[in-house]
Amino acid sequence: MEPLLAAMPAVKSPEGHVHFKNKMLWTVAILLLYFFLTNIPVFGLDPSSQDAFLYFRALLAGESGSIVHLGIGPIVTASIVLQLLRGADLIKIDTSEARGQVMYMGLQKLLIFVMIILEAAPNLFGGFMRPDPEIAQALFGGNMFAVSFLIFLQICLGGVLVFLMDEVVTKWGLGSGVGLFIVAGISQSLINGFLNWEAVSDPYPVGFFPRLFAIGLSGGNYLQYFGTDMLAFLTTIGIFLIVVYVESTRIEIPLAHARVRGARARFPVKLIYASVLPMILVRVLQANVQMFGMFLSNIGITILGTFDGQTPASGLMYFLAPVNGPQDWMWWVESYGITHAPWEVLLRLGIDTTVMIIGGAIFALFWVKTAGLDSSHVARQIQMSGMQIPGYRRNTQVLERYLDRYIPRVTVIGGVMVGLLSVFANLFGVIGAVSGTGLLLTVSITYRLYEQVASEQIMEMYPFMRQFFGRE
Repeated sequence: MEPLLAAMPAVKSPEGHVHFKNKMLWTVAILLLYFFLTNIPVFGLDPSSQDAFLYFRALLAGESGSIVHLGIGPIVTASIVLQLLRGADLIKIDTSEARGQVMYMGLQKLLIFVMIILEAAPNLFGGFMRPDPEIAQALFGGNMFAVSFLIFLQICLGGVLVFLMDEVVTKWGLGSGVGLFIVAGISQSLINGFLNWEAVSDPYPVGFFPRLFAIGLSGGNYLQYFGTDMLAFLTTIGIFLIVVYVESTRIEIPLAHARVRGARARFPVKLIYASVLPMILVRVLQANVQMFGMFLSNIGITILGTFDGQTPASGLMYFLAPVNGPQDWMWWVESYGITHAPWEVLLRLGIDTTVMIIGGAIFALFWVKTAGLDSSHVARQIQMSGMQIPGYRRNTQVLERYLDRYIPRVTVIGGVMVGLLSVFANLFGVIGAVSGTGLLLTVSITYRLYEQVASEQIMEMYPFMRQFFGRE
């Protein structure tokens, strides 16, 4: 497969240093293109279609019924598969060499294209995205399969565009496209949740601040119409403050230059060392499991459970579904209409918590290894920069053993903590109908993007620092 992997389509990498202003321009341009694509509806789609990823929209960074319906799902799913295969030592690719890097990236792209097809097909042939009979009659003489195939091609095209945009941001912009699209989609939902003045289910606006003032001016009952909104508001503020505090908590390893006397630095090992991206892997894995169960249910196979629309109603799919808010576990509140027994609700909550904690720890370790943040890679990076730990011999093995005291342990602790935060945020809900995990991701990604912008500006002022950060 080597010739095929080497020939996979790719965005050309910059030949030299990309100036900070150019990175900003590329990032903003891709962001505008992303919003443009989310407003292009899939042609030929029946308005009564279901959204298999309804409860995971905030994480998938795609718009339901648009050309980017799949969002980042194929990219993340391919990453999960590749990390599991590599973690099980089933793929023998040495990414420390240029040839190995080309093979690894080619294999990842091939898996992304496969996942685009595999995730688009169940949406279409599983009864989720139904073709419009009127369009089928007008254009294809009533041939519904022709419209279905046209919808399939549009969804696949959108998946390829998202993949290419992600690669443009990674190589020419700031951060990654996956993180950028998640922040863009959730930020839009948060603004809508705070400021939307439209009334939907009752006489008052759904936006937090318009609803607050409308109830006060009309003399309405705050407890009746505003109780859950205030709980979501407090959860939103709490998650924001906790994530900012945890992101700033770190262990700093002192470094000194081996030749330049007095030149010192520190290598930070953050408490959330693997960032919150492993949470995306866990949630997208859950989304694929739910989509598979819904696909079986729609074609009449209910061995894994049944669905009420897009909501799991019974069976294994109910217990494996994540808890998305108070309406999923507060069985004593009559207005939520929970019909399951308390033990079933508690079991679902326990399974969701266990999956998030164990999955967060496991995928954090996989992510650190894949992203080159493990002890061996960091030790080589420090060695190449000319730095060393004061009091220790300047040797890669010595550095690696020293870093092994901190990096693996902090990675697991951070993964478990992020999993717990995600479950806590989901229990009480957040503003804007985004999941707690989505808000957690947004705050953390934005914080890290801010840190990257600051480091980019420093490297523009002091170009010699690019060698230490591995940018040249």
